[in-house]
Amino acid sequence: MKDDIYWLCTFRVKPTDFEAFKAVVAPLVIETRKEAGSMAYEYCVTADHTVIHILEHYRDSAAVVHHVTKTFSQFAANFTALAAVESFTVYGSPLPDAKAILDGFGAVYVTPFDGFTK
Repeated sequence: MKDDIYWLCTFRVKPTDFEAFKAVVAPLVIETRKEAGSMAYEYCVTADHTVIHILEHYRDSAAVVHHVTKTFSQFAANFTALAAVESFTVYGSPLPDAKAILDGFGAVYVTPFDGFTK
């Protein structure tokens, strides 16, 4: 069984808040890059600066727990003041401790049943 956990989340921001949101995200990305279990962490935005997609990939459930409780928690208040979650889709099979954290974001879980990653 593959331990990797991925997610794609969609957030809505006001166009007037986009620059402030980028200012919150920049140090968050720097800190997340330092995490041994963080494999990918990418932010993308629509042309009108109102919809943010975040693609995250973690080695395992322990890395998810570490990211959310140790790294993201430092930025959560400012992040959520500027961006509202619209969807949060988790790929993989998180262990109960990680799932309990992700449930707080309104996560929807989809479990892989075929395919590969190179």
